[in-house]
Amino acid sequence: MYDPLLWLGEKVTLGALRQDLVGRAEGRTVELGSGTGLNLRYYPGDLDELILTEPGAAMRARLGQRLRRTRRRARVLDASAEHLPLADDTVDTVVSTLVLCTVEAPDLALREVGRVLRPGGRLLFLEHVRSRSPRFAAWQDRLSGPGVGSRKAATAIGPPTS
Repeated sequence: MYDPLLWLGEKVTLGALRQDLVGRAEGRTVELGSGTGLNLRYYPGDLDELILTEPGAAMRARLGQRLRRTRRRARVLDASAEHLPLADDTVDTVVSTLVLCTVEAPDLALREVGRVLRPGGRLLFLEHVRSRSPRFAAWQDRLSGPGVGSRKAATAIGPPTS
């Protein structure tokens, strides 16, 4: 149900945001929480390596199916954002789209990103936050479940390319 639920948002805004952001990836690239692979179609074809991390078995299965359909070369790892099985300073780009809200310890995940990124490497991310509108925030709280709605996340799209 994941992809059908996101379909409208992907058509209206998210697809264009993903395309702009993910299109900036270069070199050895790692994506955190790749889910069902919605970003796959937007990666440049000339990456040195694409590593897709996904800790959920059901999502990894869907990711594998999409990967086979697209015929894109990538390595899929059963790994959480908090524990990346990669050596220090070995990654040029880390991509994170709408994933930090699902991570148990975002601070640990961001430390892992800092650890694996090479000096000068880039974190490209697109995340969402709790609305400032009391009406929308109340709906977000209802939809996210008990206790989750009070969390806040950073919002940004990675730095523009020079």
